[in-house]
Amino acid sequence: MSSTTAIGIDIGGTGIKGAVVDLSTGALLSDRVKLATPKGGSPRDIVETTRQLLGMVSTGSAGGADLPIGVCFPAVVKHGRTMSAANVSEKWIGLAAEQLFEDGLGRPIHFVNDADAAGYAEAQFGAARNVPGVVLLTTLGTGIGTALLNDGLLVPNTELGHLEIDGHDYETRAAYSVKERENLSWAKWAGRLQKYYSTLEKLFTPDLFIVGGGVSKHHQEFLPLLSLSTPIVPAVHRNNAGILGAAALAIGFAGV
Repeated sequence: MSSTTAIGIDIGGTGIKGAVVDLSTGALLSDRVKLATPKGGSPRDIVETTRQLLGMVSTGSAGGADLPIGVCFPAVVKHGRTMSAANVSEKWIGLAAEQLFEDGLGRPIHFVNDADAAGYAEAQFGAARNVPGVVLLTTLGTGIGTALLNDGLLVPNTELGHLEIDGHDYETRAAYSVKERENLSWAKWAGRLQKYYSTLEKLFTPDLFIVGGGVSKHHQEFLPLLSLSTPIVPAVHRNNAGILGAAALAIGFAGV
């Protein structure tokens, strides 16, 4: 394997998935392995499941045991510590998680927020590739994750889903989970998204919005309902974005 190859692992509240990635093309060089996130999402259980997944990915790919590893996680990540926890145990808050994974996996890793990994994947292989200026990726799911890019460079841990708008932490009003829970029509939900994206426009004057998350496969149902000055497009890499971004960042930070 060349230095343009790495393993990406994407840890979520319901599933942990990973694969070997060709970082010259963004293609997966192994099967994408997915294991269920352990109930409760405790640090010990998630690290053990990640260890099992890494063994499966490495075994299924020649040279996998020697590749750089990137891991993305649903939390603010600062100096290797998880400063928040989304859909996993609160025991992660304040934990030296990068070191915990390295001890459990017996390998050095690069550790990053999951939305940041998705944004970086879009910059390297997707809708933000070669786009100059400010790009904002938003993932619409259980909450709203965000990644901020400037000329392709990632500004980590923006957490703009938690902007307060009309007195609300706005992911509690506009996440896709809210649409499902409140049984909102596409038009009603788009009205809430309009307020959210208009606020982002006012604050950041971006050159491009990218919308990720599983609902982005239905982008034709709601993106045309938005009236914005900024172009807004669906993400190219939905289910694989975290894997690709984590792997790409592992190469970038390994210095290889």
